[in-house]
Amino acid sequence: MQKYRVIILVLLVVAIVVAIGLLEKSRVGSGGEERGGLIQRMNDMNAKEKSVKYPAARELAGIAGYINSEPFKLEDQIGKKVILLDIWTYSCINCQRTLPYLNSWQEKYAEAGLLIVGVHTPEFEFEKKLENVQRAVEQYGINYPVVLDNDYATWHSYNNRYWPRKFLIDIDGYVVYDHIGEGGYQETERKIQELLAERADRLGIEADVAMEVSNFDTGAPTAGGNSPEIYFGASRNSYLGNGKDGKVGEQVFTEPEGLKTHILYLAGRWQFASEYAENLEAGTKIIYRYVGQRVFFVAQADKPTKALILRDGEPIAKELAGADIQYDAQGDSYIEVSESRLYKLIEQGAQEEHTLEIIPQTPGLQAFTFTFG
Repeated sequence: MQKYRVIILVLLVVAIVVAIGLLEKSRVGSGGEERGGLIQRMNDMNAKEKSVKYPAARELAGIAGYINSEPFKLEDQIGKKVILLDIWTYSCINCQRTLPYLNSWQEKYAEAGLLIVGVHTPEFEFEKKLENVQRAVEQYGINYPVVLDNDYATWHSYNNRYWPRKFLIDIDGYVVYDHIGEGGYQETERKIQELLAERADRLGIEADVAMEVSNFDTGAPTAGGNSPEIYFGASRNSYLGNGKDGKVGEQVFTEPEGLKTHILYLAGRWQFASEYAENLEAGTKIIYRYVGQRVFFVAQADKPTKALILRDGEPIAKELAGADIQYDAQGDSYIEVSESRLYKLIEQGAQEEHTLEIIPQTPGLQAFTFTFG
């Protein structure tokens, strides 16, 4: 009798253990389903919130050419990639100074799912030429796709007014970040890292994202008060001091006796087009009293054209010379203008006020703009 009681007790205990196990299994299964449903509802809620808070990405429009890629559409990358759109133009010094960061992000994050697209929207007609943009892309070591937005279709689609400008598009296709101009690099990179982590979670893959941020000395100005950007062409030459601004055609200038800061002066015969002024004879002058640390000059010529560069009436000292300054046998500082691009004239190291003179030695120099930093 005692033996049967023990057997019955053992069977009862086993039955209780099995029942408890089945109950726990049922709870775990039910809880897992509940948590899964909650996660799905959170994802749905986030998508709804995004649709209210952020605009949807717009497709690339009116693209005239592709560099570093075959033709593609953004819609084919949404749901697969985090996309950074960089609106730029190659003769813009502000754009050039962002490129070390973009190249670094391409190297660090492309394999983790970042797609950088350079949207090249030209400021000047010469920047519409595929061969000119291709040369700049090679010069600056750009490996990500660059598309030519020659008619401003994508620019207008994104309601843009600035060079450079960066938009970040998340895996759901929403423009969740927007930065105008230079700077903000750490903030931008942290946002890239955040969006790549979200992408990995959404795709159910391990996030392999470098968490350190890049840091470069881009040479951006550290103080305000620099001279404004100066345009030579008739459409925007409001700072012209000794002639008729806004006028297309030929004008003859006399060198002024006194100079005002931030005012453009010319000497000799010049022909004005909408975008540039072209000297019609040797020995003409560009004269400008500037405030700044660095001086940049956008120009082109149909054939190589030598132009002397003077600061306060003297050749540029070698320790102050920009990357494009050369020296002849007499020690005169000059640039040789041929390619349609930005030329680097002066790197002073400190913000100062000086008089700059550019003296073309032959006709045919087409001057577009000065910028200062």
